[in-house]
Parts: sequence; C-alpha cells; structure tokens
Amino acid sequence: MKTLSTQLSFFLHDVEMRQNVRLLLKYVLVLLLVIALFTVLFHVIMFRVEGKEHSWITGLYWTLTVMSTLGFGDITFESDTGRLFSVIVLVTGIIMLLIVLPFAFIRFFYAPWLEAQIHSRAPRELSARTSGHVILTARDAMTDGLTARFARDGIPYILIEENAGTASDWVSEGLATAVGEVDNRETYVRLRADQARLLVAARSDMVNTNITLTAREVAPNVPIAAITSNHDAVDILELSGANHVLPLKRWLGEQLSNRINAQSAGLYPIGVFEDLRVADLPVHNTPLVNKTIRETQLRNVTGVSIVGVWERGQLVAALPDKKLSGHHVLVVVGTDEQLSELDDMLVIYDVNPNAILLIGGGTVGAAAAHALKKKGVAVHLVERDARRCQLLHGTCDKVFHGDASDYDLLQEAGIAEAPSVLLTTNDDAINVYLASYCRRLNPELRIVSRITHERNLDAIYRAGADFVLSYSTLGLDVIMSILNKRDLIVLGEGVDLMSRQTPPSLVGKSLVESDIGARTGLNVIAIKSNGDTKTAPRGDAILTPESELVMIGTDEQSEAFSKLFA
Repeated sequence: MKTLSTQLSFFLHDVEMRQNVRLLLKYVLVLLLVIALFTVLFHVIMFRVEGKEHSWITGLYWTLTVMSTLGFGDITFESDTGRLFSVIVLVTGIIMLLIVLPFAFIRFFYAPWLEAQIHSRAPRELSARTSGHVILTARDAMTDGLTARFARDGIPYILIEENAGTASDWVSEGLATAVGEVDNRETYVRLRADQARLLVAARSDMVNTNITLTAREVAPNVPIAAITSNHDAVDILELSGANHVLPLKRWLGEQLSNRINAQSAGLYPIGVFEDLRVADLPVHNTPLVNKTIRETQLRNVTGVSIVGVWERGQLVAALPDKKLSGHHVLVVVGTDEQLSELDDMLVIYDVNPNAILLIGGGTVGAAAAHALKKKGVAVHLVERDARRCQLLHGTCDKVFHGDASDYDLLQEAGIAEAPSVLLTTNDDAINVYLASYCRRLNPELRIVSRITHERNLDAIYRAGADFVLSYSTLGLDVIMSILNKRDLIVLGEGVDLMSRQTPPSLVGKSLVESDIGARTGLNVIAIKSNGDTKTAPRGDAILTPESELVMIGTDEQSEAFSKLFA
C-alpha cells in the first residue's frame, strides 16, 4: 500500500504526468468516437445497400473484429460499397488499434508508471524505530568505502540524494539511499537526524556549512563531521556547529610525510591503541635484512611485537619463518618505551643526510613540505606551476621549476642521492609514470605516493612505489575512528584495525591454539573482556565468550575469519 500511495502521489503531483494522462484520455475518446461512427455506418450500409438488418450489438461486434484484424467472417458485405467500407475500417483499425494505441499507452501511461515504481524504491523517510545510524550527504570514493565498511561491521546508514532516479539506481546497487535535499530541514526530520550516531557533511565548504546549520536545528546533539579542502574554512565550520572538521588534504600530506626515509633508519608512527603505539619499520639498510622474523629477536630484545609485513602494497602475516628483504616494511606494536628503545637502536643505520625530493606543490604537497620542515628534514621541491613555486619557496630548501619528467631537472634536484621521493600530484597516471621513472633513476629510493582512485593501486605498486595512500582511505579511517571513539590509526590502503566478538568455535582455546594468524593472516594485538583491555596478549591467553578480539588485517582476511570461525 505504501508503494501504491507513493506512485499515486507521483501521478497526482507531477505536471508532465497529468498532461500525459490527459493526452492518452483524449486519444481513447477519439478512438471510441471512431468505433461508434463505424458502427453507425455499418448499419446504414447493411440496411440501405445490402438490404439486411442487424442489432446495434452486432454492429459493434463487426466493427471491433474488423478493426482488430480478427475477421471471423461470420458477417460480411457482398456489395462493392460494403467491401470498400470494410477496407477503410480495417486500415483504420491497424493504424489506431495496432500501432498508435500501444505506442500511446506505453508513452503516456506505462513508461510514467514504471518511472513511478522506480522512484518509489528510494524512501523519503526512515522508520520511527530507526536510531544509531550514520547519515551521509554525498557519494564519492570515500563514502563508497564507508558503506562497504558499514555493511561489514553492521552499522546502519542512509545516503542522501536529491534526484529520485539516481537514488533509485543506488538502491538497486545495494546502497541504503533516501531522497531528500541536503539543505532542507525536513530532510533531517524525516531521516531522524536527532537519533543518528553521526552525520558526515562531505560536499563543498559552503554547502557543508549550510548542512551543519540546517541539521543543528533538528538535532542539536548529533555529532557532525565536516570535510574541508581549505584550511581557512575550519573555523567557519566549527562555528557552524561541526564537532569534527576534517582537512583531509592537509592530513594526507602529513601522513605521507611520516612514511618517507630521511636522515637515518627509524620508526614511522601510525597511531595509538589503548596503551600501545603502532608504527612502521622499514627494513632497508638495517641489520634485519636477510633475517627471518624469528631471528630478529625484536620481542625478546625490546618487547616490540611484529604484527604484519608490508610487501609491495600487500600486508602479509608476520610468520616466524618469513625472511625479510630490503623492500619489506614491518608493522610493529609496543609501548612508548619499547618503541623508543627500538628507535634508538636503528638511528645509526641507513644514514643519508641528503634532501628528500617532493614532486608536486599543491595542497597535499604543501602540507607535506610544512610537516617535513617542522621535523628538520631538508626538502627539494619540483613543481611546474610558478605560483606554487613562489608560495613554497620559504618552506622548501630548494625549489625547481619545471616538469618532473625532465631528466636533467631531476638530476639537478638530487634524485641520485635522495633517500626518498614523495609524489603528491593529483593525477594517478602521472604518479604511476613518475614512480617507475624515479625507480629507474635510483633503485635505492623509498617512493611514497598519493593516489586518487583505488583501481590504480596495483599499477603504482608495480611501477615501484613503496607506500601509497589515498584521500578516500584516509577519510574512511578518520570517520571510523570517530565512530569507534578511538585515536586515528592509518595503516595503509585496504588495511584496518577491527574488533570481533570471539566466535563460539574458539571459546575455551588459547590464542595460540586458535591459529588465527596462520589461517587468516589477521594479527591479534589486544583482547577486550569485561571492560578490561589486554594489549599484546600472550599466546596462552584463553578466549572467553565475552572477550573481543582486536585485530589488524585486510577486508579479505576479515572475511576469511568469519568463514572459518563464525
């Protein structure tokens, strides 16, 4: 009934639909008049020319059988006049009943009705029982990743789209979508914003300001996360009522700057979980090269645990017999003191005092340059936009104006001696090309790059990049950290920190007996139970029904965990 009422509402309120229905009714009226005229003429010709008399029902019956080309032949004319009239009725029937009527019905009734059905797929309001959901105001690469993560973690959400046809298409794709205007107060009333867990404003700064102010009228207490590309808009969005303002492009530059090799070997901080810190450790030019994970003895010496190994963009399990090479990067977990001790041990290795090479001086590149300057790392910028060169002249140690594909320019900028190159252009094709080009010019470089589209991830790793991070992945990690009320941990593309209730099949087993790491590749970094969190759990820790496993891994590894144990 709800669908029927939605379709009737569409019929009654759509101006074009009402015009179409009027045209169809006019045609049907004309058709009825023609049938009536032919019925009368049938009687006139039969009586005056043929000398026969039939009932009016018989006349209507003859007209319809001839016009529809059924032609039973039980009633026929014998005179030429009658037969000529039969031909006229037949031709008129073919045109009006078999050609025009179906076309008119489809054009003016069936197609609009089908469109009404399509429009009714996407709701305009949520059930009165809805609560704890996330409201998304735009669809892009980040929100596509979010919806997939929400589906995996069982988090209800709704995506707002103004165009009913587009919203219906998204519903067909499996996305929870509602029709509404993001700057309309009624939209947030119908979508129960006052009961939402989070509202994500992901449009332009001006629209996000309007969204925040409008939603605040309906839901004064709902947490709002607003995304901005302009650092100057942060204060405006905060004053509008946003609880979390996310300058993702600036943060992307800072995250990328944390992953470059500079000055000497060391750890790259990733984030904090409870009392543990997570960091990346490049193996390049350290004593760890050509050793197995067991042989490194890092846990025995420093207490630090190796929970994963980055291998050209893939996070693989940290198995004891895994042999390490110069291109591997370890993901390690430990306390502040343990990581500091490990950092002090590494400072004498992979020493290279030369400047790192930054290619691209846009918003992301400028943020990376400022972050590196604060760390005291020398930076050489290559940028073809003269205005950007001028803006970053005081931030970078040297600025080279020109095209990064110019061999002489890269040599002058120091590609041969640089410990790392950071690619921050917003064109994936250019970054893929430059990753391959720079790798050819200096095989020892650590290449860190941004990407825009996830589909280019494999290509840029094949080209020679060591670490890649996208704007959408960073945004996804930030939103999930807000939802889960934990500090931001950016592990990399396709890798996440996740929590799972202990499956019944593992209850009563020790962590080592569960064989989670070997069978799925996931690494358990903590066990939560009755409000208590044990980080870096021992292998003999017993899994209980109320315990919750905190693990690091990919979506595929998470799915493998569910299939094997759930």
